[in-house]
Amino acid sequence: MNKTGFFTHPDCRRHEMGPGHPECPERLDAIHDRLLVTGIADLLDQREAPMATLADVELAHDEQHVAAIDALRQRLAVHVMQTGEAGYARIDPDTSMNGKSWDAAMRAVGAVTAAVDAVMAGELENAFCAVRPPGHHACHDHSMGFCIFNQVAIGARYALEKHGLERVAIVDFDVHHGNGTEDILAGDERTLMVSFFQHPFYPGTGAGPHAANMVNMPVPAYSKGDVIRPLIEKHWLPRLEEFRPQMIFISAGFDAHREDDLGQLGLVEADYAWITKKLKEVAARHSNKRIVSSLEGGYNLSALGRSVEAHVRALADL
Repeated sequence: MNKTGFFTHPDCRRHEMGPGHPECPERLDAIHDRLLVTGIADLLDQREAPMATLADVELAHDEQHVAAIDALRQRLAVHVMQTGEAGYARIDPDTSMNGKSWDAAMRAVGAVTAAVDAVMAGELENAFCAVRPPGHHACHDHSMGFCIFNQVAIGARYALEKHGLERVAIVDFDVHHGNGTEDILAGDERTLMVSFFQHPFYPGTGAGPHAANMVNMPVPAYSKGDVIRPLIEKHWLPRLEEFRPQMIFISAGFDAHREDDLGQLGLVEADYAWITKKLKEVAARHSNKRIVSSLEGGYNLSALGRSVEAHVRALADL
């Protein structure tokens, strides 16, 4: 059995937000090509992400917000019918939808919930979801920051509500604070979220007072692995051990890499492998090895491919 699943779907490549946008379809191509050329792809259980249901999305998002995003999808469809040309609907200054964005977002959520099902069924030990748009800036009642729906927050609630788990942890190592995940899960004692992120930086949150189930580690620009690893050992790992999560979710953003121009942190592939191995040790003790990881940021295509390779190698013990 290939114990690590790899969930993706062609629909996730069809979402795009205009020429030159860093959150581009080529991100998934870079991951696919890297895993293919290294031979890792052949060692994974490759699965197609299903479409999520509205009920699953609404585990974490306001019904009116979901309806508003659906209305944008319908407006885009009418535009195509009337003009024969694709268009864009702007959500915030950084985030737009095209006619394929709804399907991409629903596949991204579906990848995570399907991964939860497969891991809970014992078909897989863990899984990586190569999906886009990313999700960790999507809040309960609005989308922002390249994100439409928050697939990791939805996955956490799905594991709790659909599979009856009592405790799940979310680990976020994106260069940006996962404000959307915090917005959705803050105060929910069934969840523990641990993260590091560059500060001060977009979206400007995370460094102030926070709920007891949030472990926020703001770090200054140009911090490298030799700074971040001890902080993880001091702040993350003791709280995770105390919490004893029954499943671990990872918001896997790779834009803290030193080559990524969207941030100013200094991580390298070895740091992502080290973090992943530490989380696997926690999962082996408390979670029956259950981990579901989903792609967030990472915009230097070469660094993204190499970093995902390191992350997936560690997940799969390769």
